[in-house]
Amino acid sequence: MPSASPRPNRRVVALAYPGLCAFEFGIVAEVFGLDRPEMGTDWYRFGVCAENAGTLATNAGLSVTVEHDLAMLATAGTIVIPGWRSDGAPPSPTLLEALRAAHDRGARLVTICSGAFLLAATGLLDGRRATTHWRYAERLAAAHPAITVEPDRLYVEDGALFTSAGSAAGIDLLLHLVRQDFGADAANSVARRMVVAAHRAGGQAQFIERPVPKSPDHRFAALLDRIRAEPARAWTIAEMAAAAILSPRTFVRRFRQLTGTTPGAWLVAQRLDVARVLLETSDLAMEQVAEQAGLGTAANLRLHFGRQLGIPPGQYRRQFRAQAARPARISPSADRSRPAAH
Repeated sequence: MPSASPRPNRRVVALAYPGLCAFEFGIVAEVFGLDRPEMGTDWYRFGVCAENAGTLATNAGLSVTVEHDLAMLATAGTIVIPGWRSDGAPPSPTLLEALRAAHDRGARLVTICSGAFLLAATGLLDGRRATTHWRYAERLAAAHPAITVEPDRLYVEDGALFTSAGSAAGIDLLLHLVRQDFGADAANSVARRMVVAAHRAGGQAQFIERPVPKSPDHRFAALLDRIRAEPARAWTIAEMAAAAILSPRTFVRRFRQLTGTTPGAWLVAQRLDVARVLLETSDLAMEQVAEQAGLGTAANLRLHFGRQLGIPPGQYRRQFRAQAARPARISPSADRSRPAAH
């Protein structure tokens, strides 16, 4: 009787360092480190390591005690770099080699915000796409010209390398990983517990030095909820403006002020969210996915999916399912480190 395939490696290890970015580290611990019995016994096992174990200062006036050194990286299925130090000191050859070795044996390497600079220093991003905080994008591109930096993206996936923009975009990326590993329902459950959106539309451009509106309009909130509930409806500017009790011209201006994008672009993003979930959770043909998501035709679905997400919808479906079923690259017996206390 053939032996069963090994289970995926659910060990997630966060890399700590002097000057650790506290928020970025916190969201990694929140997503992967909390006890979630509702998710079953196959949920993530979380650990923290540093190049030199011991007590490390963070950038927020508090300290963390790390018990494990870089040897823990050898047991990880996913390694998260929650930001990176801002003192300009180059990473050590030992750390760079440990990350390269982890990548070579199949671990996912994930960065949040300035963590992209450490991953870039390994050389693994050369010839690939990446992002970072919009304030650092030009610096990353200048320091590492072999990397295609995409400054408007909330996160970028290129093979087993994942990079995200500023702090909160790390949440978007981590939920994306949960979605890959356990499906849309699990990602939605974690997002609800964190009281955040399971998936945000748009890119970093909506956050660049734009003032927050002084008095958000509750009519807009009700309208956006209604559109999300009926994505396949043939929404027009005139209809949306009427629902918000505004003229079309005023509606478009207010919409951009509140969301950072146009009504049309926002509507496409919502429909792509629906299409993405259908691709993950159903075997519907592309025409059916496009119709239910409000994108009309399979050709239109492919056009917008490629523009917004960078890959065709068929490839997304195959990739999502392959990654969700991906077996471990190391034996479970190799993971002997004690799970971090929660």
